[in-house]
Amino acid sequence: MQHKDRDGAPPGAADKDRPLQEDIRWLGRLLGDTVRAQQGQAVFDLIERIRRTSVQFHRDEDVTAKRALEDILHRLDPAQAVEVIRAFSYFSHLANIAEDHHHVRRNRSHAIAGSPPRRGSVADALARAFAAGLPPDAVNAFFNGARISPVLTAHPTEVRRRSTMRLEIAVAELLAQRERADLTPDEKAETDEQLSRVVLTLWQTNLLRRTRLDVLDEVTNGLSYFDYTFFRELPRLYAGIEDQLAAAGGTPGSPLHSFLTIGSWIGGDRDGNPFVTAETLRATLRRQSIQVLNFYLDEVHALGDELPTSSLLVPVSAALADLAARSPDTSPHREAESYRRALAGFYARLAATQQRLNGVTPPREPVGTAEPYESAGAFADDLRVVHDSLVENGTAALTRGRLRSLRRAVDCFGFHLASLDLRQGSDVHVETLAELFEAVAPGTGYGGLGEQARRALLCDELRSRRPLIRPQHGYSDTTTRELAVFRAARDGLSSYGPEAIQTAIISNTRDASDLLGLAVLMKNTGLIGDDGAGAINLVPLFETIDDLRRSVPIMDALLSTPEYRRIVEARGGLQEVMLGYSDSNKDGGYVTSGWEIYKAEVGLMELFRRHGVRLRLFHGRGGTVGRGGGPSFDAILAQPAGVVGGQIRLTEQGEIISSKYTNPDVGQRNLEIHVAATLEASLLHPQQAAVPEDFIAAMEQLSGHAFAAYRDLVFETPRFNDYFRASTVIDEIATLNIGSRPASRKATGAIADLRAIPWVFSWSQCRVMLPGWYGFGAAVAAWRKDKANGIDLLCRMYREWPFFTTLLSNMDMVLAKSSMAIASRYADLVPDGDLRKAIFSRLRAERRQTIAAIYEITGTDRLLAGNPLLARSIENRFPYIDPLNHLQVELLRAHRENNDNEKVLRGLLLTINGISAGLRNSG
Repeated sequence: MQHKDRDGAPPGAADKDRPLQEDIRWLGRLLGDTVRAQQGQAVFDLIERIRRTSVQFHRDEDVTAKRALEDILHRLDPAQAVEVIRAFSYFSHLANIAEDHHHVRRNRSHAIAGSPPRRGSVADALARAFAAGLPPDAVNAFFNGARISPVLTAHPTEVRRRSTMRLEIAVAELLAQRERADLTPDEKAETDEQLSRVVLTLWQTNLLRRTRLDVLDEVTNGLSYFDYTFFRELPRLYAGIEDQLAAAGGTPGSPLHSFLTIGSWIGGDRDGNPFVTAETLRATLRRQSIQVLNFYLDEVHALGDELPTSSLLVPVSAALADLAARSPDTSPHREAESYRRALAGFYARLAATQQRLNGVTPPREPVGTAEPYESAGAFADDLRVVHDSLVENGTAALTRGRLRSLRRAVDCFGFHLASLDLRQGSDVHVETLAELFEAVAPGTGYGGLGEQARRALLCDELRSRRPLIRPQHGYSDTTTRELAVFRAARDGLSSYGPEAIQTAIISNTRDASDLLGLAVLMKNTGLIGDDGAGAINLVPLFETIDDLRRSVPIMDALLSTPEYRRIVEARGGLQEVMLGYSDSNKDGGYVTSGWEIYKAEVGLMELFRRHGVRLRLFHGRGGTVGRGGGPSFDAILAQPAGVVGGQIRLTEQGEIISSKYTNPDVGQRNLEIHVAATLEASLLHPQQAAVPEDFIAAMEQLSGHAFAAYRDLVFETPRFNDYFRASTVIDEIATLNIGSRPASRKATGAIADLRAIPWVFSWSQCRVMLPGWYGFGAAVAAWRKDKANGIDLLCRMYREWPFFTTLLSNMDMVLAKSSMAIASRYADLVPDGDLRKAIFSRLRAERRQTIAAIYEITGTDRLLAGNPLLARSIENRFPYIDPLNHLQVELLRAHRENNDNEKVLRGLLLTINGISAGLRNSG
């Protein structure tokens, strides 16, 4: 396959993007050569013919080319289709690698040229803070009180394999090596040959897994990002911030509090996933601990190689000498190498810790036996002795390399690696509590009680010292499983430390009794004491539109309840609240979801101020716009003024984790964006003027109109669910080996019971992208009928209000990735012609109306006018995605005609993988 540009480059491409075009062309040529060599000239020629025809159709909207493309694809047999799909899928993956490499290249170019700090960098955020008159001490205070936590979650439609990801990392490394200026001709040729070999290996590696992932497979996948990025880049980010603060007048060498840490749901999220059990939780905690302790063992060993300094030449502190004397390393060859001996002792203690906690012996044996560390803090204390000794004896420079990074890593990762969240649906808690109460007080009928009666009963139970659980009682499987999970969490905290599990989330929080019920369950399993003290935050998740609207009164009731309030006070007077972007979008559409979340944030902020409780918001964002995605920097800055306050958690999901954190440089940039945006939103945005009342009123009306349009289509149009299931891959997703979690919460087939992730993913695959825009065009049209000059106000809102700007920017992005021409092919899969025509015509008309509204409000005449880089990316890659969509349609048709051909099934899943890779944020 060869990537070619019209006239050498896409229209308007700047010279700075030519290296990207060259990389894509080079990788495309290597892939093409591989296909020709492995599959033969005929397959190569077929793929090239499809590519050229698709480019012509996509760029010129050539009807003849469209018919020719459809004819070629329709005549492919399943075996041919698989080879074509693999080629176009791999091209999308290689193009992604080239784009990521180009982002790194551009960032390095700016740094080398001494350009001003780029927007979204910590340097830029600090400059803005200092320019606003904030002294370094105030910025230091922000960092030392902040908490920022990206939280990794498994993705029900995750299609990446670690085997292919490792090869893609090798491609990225070789691309970087290839452009070194000092390569000799032989070295250049060797690098190109290595790259060719990696592409060949990629071609011979299965893109797909042959069996369905289980939960521990997902845990393993999540752990890989610590090796790829987090272990190295998180300490590097901290060091950069500390150095920048010191250069601005702060205290040199003063370490910041570890305000940025990584969280995870993988292995602790039980909501709708029956495969997450107490045993899974224990295994997850163990695997995480093994991973981080192995990292420490390797780093301590490497640090010993870096510190062979002799105490005969440079003195050491008394504390360091004591550590060396207690080391099991008694070799006479290292008698004067106090640091090495001390580090050998650290290694032995870490090895003993690994054995005690996890029953694992490290591959590299320690020099002798030693007592295990009681906690990560004890290990950190030993490392501090090394640091202090080096500083005291004139060798502070030696503290700024591996030792500095390791000390930061220990502070961030402890012996637990990542704080694991627990999550379960409120209905399961109700079922469990009902059975527990019935066992001790028959006739309680907890499930049938009203809300006030539930609250009273639960508060009595929180005050009572009587155990609610009867040890010998035969509980149901559901109750037994739930209690086992809480007990496993208690044991995990005892083994791995208080940061191993810090949060328990209740999905579908509908009332205050849901939180009180969780507190009762935790009290009776040893996670909350009789005095209300506990190690875990109780967090409500408000997901639907109605739940978001009721979030403020629910939290008011809770914070007004003494039995609950003492639990909050025992956790430092801070309450976390999670807001669900995905389900609220599925429930009410993109516009209303965004607006109701915004209003909930404002209401919660004001409520918590009245109660004197600190608020931390946890944003349940997905990758695509339809699930609250979009650029993280803009999303954080678009939060209501004052609501961030240095406290933010946000989910990083599935396919977005791999795109953000596989490449370490890209990963470091994404972590930095979280920090920069949180700093700006916390320190600078509270100074902004209040949002004008006419903006609020206009948004309320727009949301109402958009909500009505969305609900009318999705929930009130007869047989819309039939159209959805026939025109998307939703039913096929449920049967393919993708993720461990079922696609639906209940086996009803109803949209209301479908998980938001496969809902959005399915609309993305068929290129409609409905959850990311539907209803806005209708809302603006209705608004204009009511307001003669209403468009002028919307234009002002776009210019002056970050929330509205981001709302439109995200719609602009997702609409650019949609294609009604492609979507029409999926609509043809709907057997009922009248249903197909009725619904597809509405989708097409609303998309046209939405785009026209965006043009008018933003003052542009094309999508992505303000994002030329993404526009060029789409222009380059869509001719390679379109054939995958066309082939997916053909394979869906074949599969639904009861074709059990394994090649058809494999080809179908390959198209899902390729389209997902091409779109980059599809679900």
